[in-house]
This record gives sequence, C-alpha cells and structure tokens, in this order.
Amino acid sequence: MDEKKWDALDALFCEALVPSDAALDAALRSSAEAGLPAIGVSANQGKFLHLLALMQGASRILEIGTLGGYSTIWMGRALPADGTLVSLEINEDYARIARDNLARANLSSVAHVVVGAAAESLQHLIDEQSPPFDMIFMDADKKSYPRYLELSLHLLRPGGIIVGDNVARRGRILTPGTDDADVVGLRRFFDMLAQDKRLTTTALQTVGSKGWDGFSLTRMASHPA
Repeated sequence: MDEKKWDALDALFCEALVPSDAALDAALRSSAEAGLPAIGVSANQGKFLHLLALMQGASRILEIGTLGGYSTIWMGRALPADGTLVSLEINEDYARIARDNLARANLSSVAHVVVGAAAESLQHLIDEQSPPFDMIFMDADKKSYPRYLELSLHLLRPGGIIVGDNVARRGRILTPGTDDADVVGLRRFFDMLAQDKRLTTTALQTVGSKGWDGFSLTRMASHPA
C-alpha cells in the first residue's frame, strides 16, 4: 500500500473538486493550534457528507462527536436557512473551539454544540421528545457505537440515514479474538445493523490522507417492516 499516492490523489481531488475555503481552513488551523487531535474527516470526506445531506434533503442533522467543528461546518452548509444541526461533544474545550469555528462560518444560528457524554445527551433528546432527524453522523468513540445506534434509532425519522465513520480501523476489524474495545464495539454495531429489519446498510473502505478506514451508510425504512 502506497500511502504517499493516497495523499497525492486526495490532494488532486481537492484541488480539482474542493476549492479552498476560508472558514474551513480557519477551522483546521484553529483546531491544530489548540492541540486537538488530527482525527477529523478530510476535505473530500467533508464534501461527501455535505452532498449526502443535500441529497437527503436534510433539514435536521445530528452529529455525535464534534471535535473542532470541521465536519459540522460541511453538513451545516447543506441545511436550509431554517435548518438545525445538533452536535454532541464531551470535551468542553473542543466545544468552545467548535463554536468559534461555527461562528466564523456564520452557522451559529443553525448549528448547536451540546456538551456532555453522548449517550446521556441522546437520552435527553429522546426524553424531551426532540423532533426526528433526517441524518445522523457518528464520529465518536467506536466502542460506544452500539449504544449510540440503539439511542439514535429513537431519533431518526423514517427514511432517514445514519453515517458511521472509522469503521475499518486500518483493517483491525479483521483481527480474530481481539480485546480491542473499539473493534469489539464495531462488530456489535455491524451485527445490530444487520439484524434490524428496518435498516438497510452497506459499508465502504476508504483510503487517502486519513489512511485506511471506511464509512457505513444506513437507511431507515420509510414504512414499518
């Protein structure tokens, strides 16, 4: 595997298809300066999420894992003027940086960062009978994906979609008998997706500037199974 070629091809795609953007560039820069881990989506992946939200006609998006708000900006820009994006982040410092980045992108009125453990925040949304979401993006601790999925299904509208990030883990998902909590969580996540008759799911590997990983894409049936 030639990772230098992956990076070069990502750069070519970005140059051709994802022009430089001041707010997005500033979000990356401020996140790096604050010492946030460089684990967010790439520019190409961010635009992929943006296009998914547009094709879904999403007016309400839920994000699990904000980091510095880079992916939040991509998805938030796909929303209509009266749309809503709720992003869940456990780290108060990350949330503060994300809010600054969202303000710089003129998305403060659309995108809202909620601080706290994601499972607790999800349960709170359920308890307060939040309107359903059209799209949910999971990009948090992989060991908790099964719990996040269980809760998210109460918040997703019929016909809504769930995107799971980092589902290949550089191939570690294949390791038999592993005690890696993230891999164990992802395998359980896949089992749950496959067993729920309301859901249709696929997963795709990705390579590029973020290495070898992948996305899962799930759609909730429009009508009861």
